[in-house]
Amino acid sequence: MLSRLLQPEIQSLITERQLGVLKEILTEWTPADIADLIVELPENEQVIVFRLLHDELAADTFEHLDFDIQETLIKAMGKEEVAAVLNEMSADDRTALFEEMPSSAAKQLIQLLSHEERLIANSLLGYPENSVGRLMTPDYIAAKPDMTVQQVLDYIRIHGEDKETLNIVYIVDEKGKLIDDIKIREFLLAPLDSPVSDLMNENFVALNVTDDQENAVELFKKYDRVALPVVDKSGILLGIVTVDDVLDVAEEEATEDIHKLSAIEALEDPYPELPVLTIIKKRVPWLSLLLIGQSLTAIAMGFFEDQLLKVAALAIFIPMLISSGGNSGSQAATLVVRAMALGEITLRDWWLIMRREIFSGFAMGLVLGLIGFAQVVIIAQFSSEIGSYLSLIALTVGVSLIGIVLWGNMAGSMLPFVLKRFGLDPATSSAPLVATLVDVTGIVIYFTVALFILSGKLL
Repeated sequence: MLSRLLQPEIQSLITERQLGVLKEILTEWTPADIADLIVELPENEQVIVFRLLHDELAADTFEHLDFDIQETLIKAMGKEEVAAVLNEMSADDRTALFEEMPSSAAKQLIQLLSHEERLIANSLLGYPENSVGRLMTPDYIAAKPDMTVQQVLDYIRIHGEDKETLNIVYIVDEKGKLIDDIKIREFLLAPLDSPVSDLMNENFVALNVTDDQENAVELFKKYDRVALPVVDKSGILLGIVTVDDVLDVAEEEATEDIHKLSAIEALEDPYPELPVLTIIKKRVPWLSLLLIGQSLTAIAMGFFEDQLLKVAALAIFIPMLISSGGNSGSQAATLVVRAMALGEITLRDWWLIMRREIFSGFAMGLVLGLIGFAQVVIIAQFSSEIGSYLSLIALTVGVSLIGIVLWGNMAGSMLPFVLKRFGLDPATSSAPLVATLVDVTGIVIYFTVALFILSGKLL
């Protein structure tokens, strides 16, 4: 990383107050590299470096910084400096900043914006939280169908510098309704006197301003676009969403699902920055629920207390059996939840998944059953409890493993479908939750098989 390689030299320039030299060096750097440098500097030197940047470079660099660094810089700068940065920022990144701040602080910063930028900021913040409207920017290139290719290219040369992307030109009618989107390469290859209408096929994809941000992620993946237009219910073009913002949403959604799969409430901030008390609050509710769930396992074992007293050897294999069921269930739940998140399966595919998991569950159970049978034989060499009924106990463990793994697969794969059917997040069928549910049923399966095989002999 460039900033790390040159950090000693940069640090030396700051210490010797050779800020003019440093300013000249930073003009050759990319905003992302400057942002990395600022993050690595001590807090009191971050604002020194940031103030050396001209307005446009400062705004671009600011957009690459995490919220906590942004907040530090805002507090260290004067109102005029903050106003210059905020007015230069792209509207979507500025909205993301305001979303992170307390409402009172955000309102104060909005007052520093120019009249035009203030209207844009208030408009974007007026859309529902987690909607596409919060992601979009009004900085796009639009043209009319009766314009010529030459007129469009001339317009781009004059107004294109401040636009979010020039890859796509959006075609609107006299009322501002979106009627097409055309790649810039089409304009570059077409005769200059051709009307825009000759390039149109009216085959375009658009997001609705009130759509959930997850819908944007799915459309970007499906159509492989760098930007998508955003329209209202009347089809009026309001702005565009670019792929860089959608990648941030995809990362957040994936992180949230991973947390839920591990039975943790989603974390809003980076893990190292969260107070320990907050982390405890995020984890304790699920741990408490799972502990209560585990009490059902104790109840199930209590129900078979007589059998345990008669054949104490059965207790030796309980941890092995219920962990196998929990593991297979967790695997199935993870596979199904991820497939749902990627759009590979829907609710209609439940029977297909059920059939696959029945087959794979039985096959895996058979393999583990054979391994379990062998383990009983080995353990018998070190335990007098198993005694002369080795073959029957080994058969009980082997058959139980088939049933437990099969049930774990079915429960783990179907629970996400049930949750989604009732409008809940499938990721909530976390691995620990599935494991807890399968533990209880695993005990019942184990002792039911034991009663069937050992009845009249040991029981």
